[in-house]
Amino acid sequence: MNMMSNEELWEAVLAQIQLNISPANFATWFKGTKIISREGSQVMVSVPSSFVKEWLEQKYNNTILKILHGLDDNIREVKYCIERQSLKFKPSRKKAPYQEESGQLGFESLEIDKETNLNPRYTFENFVVGSFNELAHAAAQAVIQKPGVVYNPLFVYGGVGLGKTHLLEAIGNEVCKNFPEKKIKYIPSQRFIEDVVRAIRTHKMELFKSSYRKIDLLIVDDVQFLAGKEKTQEEFFHIFNLLYEKNKQVVISSDCPPRAIPSLTERLRSRFTGGMIADISQPDFETRVAILKTKAREAGIDFPDEIYTFIAELIQKNIRELEGALNRLVIYQKIN
Repeated sequence: MNMMSNEELWEAVLAQIQLNISPANFATWFKGTKIISREGSQVMVSVPSSFVKEWLEQKYNNTILKILHGLDDNIREVKYCIERQSLKFKPSRKKAPYQEESGQLGFESLEIDKETNLNPRYTFENFVVGSFNELAHAAAQAVIQKPGVVYNPLFVYGGVGLGKTHLLEAIGNEVCKNFPEKKIKYIPSQRFIEDVVRAIRTHKMELFKSSYRKIDLLIVDDVQFLAGKEKTQEEFFHIFNLLYEKNKQVVISSDCPPRAIPSLTERLRSRFTGGMIADISQPDFETRVAILKTKAREAGIDFPDEIYTFIAELIQKNIRELEGALNRLVIYQKIN
């Protein structure tokens, strides 16, 4: 009997697999795969991404090997390698006004508001609440009801990629919607540092300070980067005091609680601990699945539950990485 070519052999494998799984699963995990070599008892299968590679190794390897061995009893091992495929892009459609393309799961990414620096994509509607962030979410809800009255300042801390920026910007967007007369400013601390340095260099510190006096809600992200920058801390302290004394709301985020920020002046540390401190920890399994489903729904795409389960089991500590894994799947599906 003539030996089957690599292409014929893989087509025979795919034909059997296709009979036993859903069309959606087949398209997601087997499209773009092929046998690229056979050496002795080993078959090498190329796949389009590391994510597909991990899935086939963990979920389908035994099935694939069993079928291959049935077709050729010399085959006793299957290996997988990633073969990058050239991307094929469709001609871009004309963008709608005030919209731009986004790399985040194909979401519509509205333009950043130039006055507030807020991204309108970050809202409470698409913020998934679980036991890991319910305190921070409850505090945020109280703040948007009565800015400057309760939990002032609100200090939110947690590790990288857990949704602090989303929560902070959702506060800003909600206050902007509920109190359109209020002046709101969102600023990452690194941008604040750059602005202070520029104001000093150009002798415009008074102008810089005056730009903050009219603010009703100041949101400063990643305040830990102020550590060790004495002049910036001094200016931030004065701005903070000015706003606080006028009952203006201040919301701050950091990757650690105030007491753990190194080289932070005691007077700033005292101000940060004078309001509400809420932490965001790592999401549990059920919440990770809920986050994935929410993000996929926003992208207008759905996957079988086992895919969400696999990603949630694989990535346990970082919401941003969860979105990144889902993003790769979405792009792969759209390309193919």
